[in-house]
Amino acid sequence: MIRFLQPWWLLAVLPVLALAAAYVWRQLHRRAYAMRFTNVDLLRTLAPKGLGWRRHAAATAFLLCLLVLATALARPAMDTKEPLERATVMLAIDVSLSMQADDVAPNRLEAAQEAAKQFVGELPENYNLGLVSFAKSANVLVSPTKDREAVTTAIDGLVLAESTATGEAVFTCLEAIRSVPSDGAAGIPPARIVLLSDGYRTSGRSVEEAAAAAQAANVPVSTIAFGTDSGQVEIGGQPQRVPVDRMALAQLAETTEGYFYEAASVSELKQVYQDMGSSIGFRTEPREITQWYAGIALLLALCAGALSLLWSSRLL
Repeated sequence: MIRFLQPWWLLAVLPVLALAAAYVWRQLHRRAYAMRFTNVDLLRTLAPKGLGWRRHAAATAFLLCLLVLATALARPAMDTKEPLERATVMLAIDVSLSMQADDVAPNRLEAAQEAAKQFVGELPENYNLGLVSFAKSANVLVSPTKDREAVTTAIDGLVLAESTATGEAVFTCLEAIRSVPSDGAAGIPPARIVLLSDGYRTSGRSVEEAAAAAQAANVPVSTIAFGTDSGQVEIGGQPQRVPVDRMALAQLAETTEGYFYEAASVSELKQVYQDMGSSIGFRTEPREITQWYAGIALLLALCAGALSLLWSSRLL
């Protein structure tokens, strides 16, 4: 089915129709002009007997050429189905105040940001990627997308806040995964969650509840722990120890059949998605066919010129 991307340009057809109407009117009144032409022999030379319908062929081809060109201005397009990969990876990054501890150089948050950006750079381009940050609550900063630059920019813009809602981060990631359009495919897409944190939930639903929800949705959660047991930050002017809750992070990964890392390399992070599988949907996209119209107009123009030369020895 053909549709037009800029339909208001179809108004350009009106002058062409007006020209066609003028041509028809001129031909209908041609006999009256001929009767007033006194030199009959000269008239026969100009319009030889027997030319008949052929004298209209070149003009018709020319008018059709103009009509097609005027229509092409409206950018005709046909709907086509483009395959669309639905497989999705969600990054969840802890931005709690404990992530400012510098027991990991330069500090936990910057180390997590660097690891996340390395992961983004390695993830296959056809996969969707989303970003969630969490402190007292969890927020989707970038919905699942193939726009890697948007994710990288959001990672660079992370800001620290109070508390740690690890469980809420997982629930928020699951909601984002369910929001990926079906595009004609069945069920939720194959998905993974990569959670970067120093552990110790202090807000929101429990890590155990989150693990059960991810397990039920068949979405593995891989966790990366940042920090050491000697980590320390200053909050409210008072130094506070912020050890890493490796046990909770490891248990979350184990329950959901994900991976637990403490200092994950790029090659290790590839394990997160290498067995993820695929889910292909189809997105309807307009495919512009203006060039077809231009080609048809060119052929009609050539036909008009050729017919005019053939039957009247003139180029239109």
